[in-house]
Amino acid sequence: MKNMQKNLMLLGAAAAVVATVAGCGGKQAGPAQGGAQQAPEVAVFTVAPQALAMSTELPGRTAAYQVAEVRPQVGGLIQKRLFTEGGDVKAGVQLYQIDAATYEAAFNSAKANLAKAKANLAAAAPKVARYKELVAIEGVSRQDYDDAVAAHEQAKAEVEAAQAAVDSARINVDYAKVASPISGRISRSNVTPGALVTAGQATALTTVQQLDPMYVDVTQSSEELLRLKREMDSGSLKKANGQAAVTLLLADGSKYALPGKLQFSDVSVDPGTGNVTLRALFPNPKHDLLPGMFVRAVLETGVSEQAIAVPQMGVTRNPKGEATALVLNKEGKVEQRLLQTGGTIGDKWLVKSGLVAGDRVIVEGLQKVKPGAPAVVAKNTTGSTTTAAADKPAIAAR
Repeated sequence: MKNMQKNLMLLGAAAAVVATVAGCGGKQAGPAQGGAQQAPEVAVFTVAPQALAMSTELPGRTAAYQVAEVRPQVGGLIQKRLFTEGGDVKAGVQLYQIDAATYEAAFNSAKANLAKAKANLAAAAPKVARYKELVAIEGVSRQDYDDAVAAHEQAKAEVEAAQAAVDSARINVDYAKVASPISGRISRSNVTPGALVTAGQATALTTVQQLDPMYVDVTQSSEELLRLKREMDSGSLKKANGQAAVTLLLADGSKYALPGKLQFSDVSVDPGTGNVTLRALFPNPKHDLLPGMFVRAVLETGVSEQAIAVPQMGVTRNPKGEATALVLNKEGKVEQRLLQTGGTIGDKWLVKSGLVAGDRVIVEGLQKVKPGAPAVVAKNTTGSTTTAAADKPAIAAR
């Protein structure tokens, strides 16, 4: 009996210790359970529409302004090459000399035939005059007079034919001196002295290219052209300076010093790629641009009066690949917006839809918040304090 009472007393003391510990723990946890959780601090970017110069960056290649493949117009042996390969030549300068002995002989023969025809004409003309007087007094028959007139006309025709033969022979002699059809830079020679060439052969003797100015051919999708046209027709995009200016980015990333102008866009769409070819013209006084170079052309497509640009750090992608942004609303809670983005300007995305003026886009602290949760603004920037719109055109996405 005494042992039972002793055990009950020990159990009561243990229960009191447990209650005391539990009571102390409850008092320590009380303030944390009863207090409100502090909202995370974030940095936001306040959307402010502004006028931006819009542009499109397109891949392309350079092409010579004029290209002339030099081919012989008469056949014969090449006697001389009269130019330095890779040098500049002027239009009309002789490049090759073809053996012209046979053509000079033909020219001399044609001149002799012309002289003979002129002599016959000189004899026929007085005869017609005499017969005209005699036929009036019946000194000769009418038939003799008609024969004299016909002989005179035939002599005149022979003179004209002989003159044409002389001109043709002279042209062949001149063609033996192969001249440059245009001014420009000449390439290597495909023949050497002693080579036999023929008139109109398939292989060119050499090629001359005019390098100043220089064409740049770029391609743009037909869908992009239609979009630009719709935006210009609606007035949301205005033409910059009345014409489309073009700048070049070279293969090494450097910018070409001289601006160009858009010349034309192709009248048809390539059925294989769905692209349209655009051609721009660039001055090239120092011949920095050479035919066939890969470049990227930046075309100024117009001015967007109410463009929205937000920092790229504030735009993310959802599992579907759609552009999204977290926006802090007026109640201080986070909202998720689906965006339609265009191109980029510096470190910002151009936003076509999903944001309006005054929206506060979270750009820092994204990992601390989620849609529907509250947040506190620790730092706020606006579009008016970022990159100047007029200094740097926006590059439209393709």
